Amino acid sequence: MSSAQTPYTAETWPIGANMLSFGSVTPDGTPTLEASSSVWASQLRQVKELGVDQIDPTDAWLPLAKLSDERVEEFRRVLDGEGLSLSSISMTRNSVVDVENGEQNLADALRFVELAPSFGVTVVNTGFMQATTPAQNEAIWFWLADGHVDDPALRDLAIERIRTLGDAAAAQGIQISLEMYEDTYVGTADDAVSFVTDVAHEAVGLNPDVGNLVRLHRPVEPWQDIFEKVLPHSNFWHIKNYTRDLDPATGAFSSAPMPLKYGYINYRTVIRRALELGYSGPFCCEHYGSDSLGVIAENVQYIRQVLASALA
Repeated sequence: MSSAQTPYTAETWPIGANMLSFGSVTPDGTPTLEASSSVWASQLRQVKELGVDQIDPTDAWLPLAKLSDERVEEFRRVLDGEGLSLSSISMTRNSVVDVENGEQNLADALRFVELAPSFGVTVVNTGFMQATTPAQNEAIWFWLADGHVDDPALRDLAIERIRTLGDAAAAQGIQISLEMYEDTYVGTADDAVSFVTDVAHEAVGLNPDVGNLVRLHRPVEPWQDIFEKVLPHSNFWHIKNYTRDLDPATGAFSSAPMPLKYGYINYRTVIRRALELGYSGPFCCEHYGSDSLGVIAENVQYIRQVLASALA
């Protein structure tokens, strides 16, 4: 999923802010899906005011696939009016092999693929994570409790449905990216490479969201090794960082979200290595807790500086 020469400069590289921090409901409890366009505009304006020009409208904020054609055009007008564009489109916790909702999730993913080119989007991200559990919802951080585990018996169906998405994406001239997430078919570096290799579709690659892994309170393969395995297959990147610590006396892990520059993963070296391997996909900056949007804005500028240095 790489190209020998990137078509972008550090200034033009697609780097979006994930809108997840705004949530799926407005402060008065209205689903963002049903909110007025003025609400969308006010939230988008907060991103623009931080000097960020692109967003990823994750379906955990505003599921474009579930909007009517009229409301899609309403969103497009709001986006244009605020001077923003889309870097990418991400689905989250809507697995195409969810036992109850898999077929609907596949239909939604196909709708995202259909919409993407009209927004200038080159990649639609999906994955196999599913809804958080009550225990996860009660934890300080949801990743501290165990969540969904993919059923090996459904792996062949997962491959089949991802190929269906790949075919649809290829017909539109775009790509599908699979988000790495623990206990799913793409939950480790080896599993992710095996899965995307078995899918064997030129329009399907990996999202090396290694932040999802290093935050876990369990043994995890060194991040350097993970990236070395998955970057050659990567076509999109949810990028975030965490602290990670292990007390050898007690075996206790700790982790917390951190800006890209300060966390456990050295993203200056990783991004430079990705470029060496031909990475040319968009970035989507994510962060949990604190002023997520403010941290995301700092991360966007950090990535541009690293790119400028690496591409010089």
